[in-house]
Amino acid sequence: MATVLGLESTCDETAAAVVADGCRVRSSVVASQVEIHAKYRGVVPEIASRAHIENVLPVVKEALSSAAVELRDIDAVAVTNRPGLIGSLLIGVTAAKTLAWALGRPLAGIDHVHAHLYSVALENPGFAWMPAVGMVLSGGHTSIYRVDGPLAVQLLGSTTDDAVGEAYDKVAAILGLGYPGGPIIDDLAQRGDPQAVRFPRTMLGRGSLDFSFSGIKTAVLYHVRGYQGRQHPDASHLSEQQIADIAASFQAACIDVITRKLQRALKKTRAKMAIIGGGVSANRGLRAALAQFQAPVVFPDLKYTTDNAAMSAGLADVKLRSGQTAGLDLDAVTYSQFQPA
Repeated sequence: MATVLGLESTCDETAAAVVADGCRVRSSVVASQVEIHAKYRGVVPEIASRAHIENVLPVVKEALSSAAVELRDIDAVAVTNRPGLIGSLLIGVTAAKTLAWALGRPLAGIDHVHAHLYSVALENPGFAWMPAVGMVLSGGHTSIYRVDGPLAVQLLGSTTDDAVGEAYDKVAAILGLGYPGGPIIDDLAQRGDPQAVRFPRTMLGRGSLDFSFSGIKTAVLYHVRGYQGRQHPDASHLSEQQIADIAASFQAACIDVITRKLQRALKKTRAKMAIIGGGVSANRGLRAALAQFQAPVVFPDLKYTTDNAAMSAGLADVKLRSGQTAGLDLDAVTYSQFQPA
């Protein structure tokens, strides 16, 4: 039985987890920075890096304590070393390399996007990896993949501009809502009319598996403030119901694009299953829309949708069993291994 200590610091969450056998989560601890960055309506890299420095050791200690293990019980150390904010990545990578060196344990470098795909296997022993279409939907990533196994992943398409979660944050800012925008808009959408406003669905041509969400964001801006934002300075002229209707209509457009891209990918790959990870995979509207989809759609448990270290520790177990280890020269890298530099 392999017990892996995982670390995560790609953006604004400092996380540590202990996972056994690649799927049994013994602990998962996340120190969130949402309140720190809320007033900026987005992550400030320098502030995030400083918070990681403060949080990394307490988070590791809490993960070990919650799992009822000590450092000597750890068989390997894993860290998400790509992609992400370079300053944030460096904190986690440095901590992981130090632990691996001090303990004399193997080190695994993990791609954050790959880990989001793997998150569906957490607490799901014997998960059947078959040819599947995988999607990662989050604030920083919107990509679609062919997945033939936990280590066999091929990029099929990605966003050409905003990630879908980023679009949610920007639309929330346009509507004068809080941060992060995803959960707020999802809540409002439950009370709104998804057909109130017909926002555009950008499909980027027949057969394309790439995404674009900047157009819908601009359409919301013009709808709220008038053409080029010149008629109204903000959303204060709108009623609560009008804001809910805009939120529901925006969400319906995003879900429509995601669903249609998923259909295209299934047809192209002839896969029989879809897996969806990342923060936006927690969206209630998306989960409801795909409940009766043409193929089975597997989501991770809600607690593993947002950034966490358990998904990295679980994936590390698979990589280590296949002989994929990292050296102490492991670098922090800002781009995904599935995308060009």
